[in-house]
Amino acid sequence: MTQVLILMGSDSDADVMSAAGSVLTELGVTWRMTVASAHRSPARVMRLVAEAPAAGVRVFIIGAGAAAHLAGVVAAHTSLPVIGVPIDSSALKGWDALLSTVQMPPGVPVATVAIGKPGATNAGVLAAQMLALADSALANRLIAYKKKLEEKVEAAAKRVEER
Repeated sequence: MTQVLILMGSDSDADVMSAAGSVLTELGVTWRMTVASAHRSPARVMRLVAEAPAAGVRVFIIGAGAAAHLAGVVAAHTSLPVIGVPIDSSALKGWDALLSTVQMPPGVPVATVAIGKPGATNAGVLAAQMLALADSALANRLIAYKKKLEEKVEAAAKRVEER
């Protein structure tokens, strides 16, 4: 069973979107990643969205650059949560993707994170947080994950202070 489906508009986005998969794996969340384009393969997008609930998908993470319509198209065709990751793949350095992803009409939300890999990482964490609302073991893994982040900061502070 796949809890999170990661879609991206192009295979060139895989390096960025793999950050979402990495954090999901670390947190013990099952996921699958594939390519589907809102513009070049709309029928594939519709098929993947329609098949997702039966496959156990509970959250979508969508990465797209430039016009970045993929997250909005998915959100228009599902009641499941959609998290959009704007990709820096155009001359506008991701600003176009950010605005295309975040500017959704009322009633068709896309939770939008930062541009690029940091956003993909946060999308993975956010998807896990959504799933953790009904999974106490996952909630505990998220607490441990955040504790590790805190410990890294403490270690960095100690290194700087000892200089």
